[in-house]
Amino acid sequence: MDQILVAAANQVKMAKQSFGPVLAGLALLLAAFPAAVQSIGVCYGVIGDNLPPASDVVKLYRSNGIDSMRIYFADPNALQALSGTNIGVVMDTGNENVAAFATRPSAAAAWVQRNVKAYPGVSFRYIAVGNEITGSDTGNILPAMRNLRGALSAAGLGGIKVSTAARFDVIANSYPPSNGVFKDNYMLDIARFLSATGAPLLVNVYPYFAYRGDTSNIHLNYATFQPGTTVTDDNNGLTYTNLFDAMVDSIYAALAHAGTPDVSVVVSESGWPSAGGLGASVGSASTYNQGLINHVRRGTPRRPRPLETYIFAMFNENKKTGDGTEKHFGLFNPNMSPAYNIAFR
Repeated sequence: MDQILVAAANQVKMAKQSFGPVLAGLALLLAAFPAAVQSIGVCYGVIGDNLPPASDVVKLYRSNGIDSMRIYFADPNALQALSGTNIGVVMDTGNENVAAFATRPSAAAAWVQRNVKAYPGVSFRYIAVGNEITGSDTGNILPAMRNLRGALSAAGLGGIKVSTAARFDVIANSYPPSNGVFKDNYMLDIARFLSATGAPLLVNVYPYFAYRGDTSNIHLNYATFQPGTTVTDDNNGLTYTNLFDAMVDSIYAALAHAGTPDVSVVVSESGWPSAGGLGASVGSASTYNQGLINHVRRGTPRRPRPLETYIFAMFNENKKTGDGTEKHFGLFNPNMSPAYNIAFR
């Protein structure tokens, strides 16, 4: 997540005009969605030495009407706190487990018994087999997904969907969005698996990194849902007013080109840092997340329907390494005070 997303940078041609600075200080609104509308969730990262206990975190989610959570490993403290809350959960297996799941069905079965079956009060929505896996390890994703799905079914938990969380740069030719294709063949096989099982593709989508990678061509307004830029995809006549839509629709196009147009997309991470690097500010973070929440209710030009999306992240995490922005994606500080103006209702 801390690298500039190469494929997203292909969107630079879509922003032709320069506009004024983004309005700072907009409130972040996370409203409870009607039953027919997919939820906005928030990712719960724990790479910090000053974070509140999981029981308090879950109370913070509930008190603010946040009805979905993504966790990055089978955290027993979080799972215990989530039990009985009806908060929908996306749980990652942890990248370190994927190779074992791929080669040993018994490893997948043991993990399911220990981390899913043992928590009947948790509302598991998806299990993500790996987060942004790259290189030769990508060959383990699909066999691990198959074995984990088999283990869930054997445990009577077949209703929990199995997917993987991909980086956006699995997409090539993302400009215009209708040209989007999967860069590597392993994603074609994963798409077919998802189509056969009815699971969505999880993708981490960050307009911030595309903007930071080429500020001379991608303008802040276009990256943060502010008015100004309007671009038409000449292949299908669809009009784009923000980079997020263009990125997501290139994923839909890739799924269609793979012969799996029925597979839905879940944005498993998206956010904007409030400090730590170029373009990172309280104003831009507030503006982006406000725009994201308002926008995904109506979907994208290609799929004008609610888009399930998870904001990264709940807290600023002081032990994150890498890029300076990594510590500053939180909606909240570790003391549970807002990192910037937030109005959840």
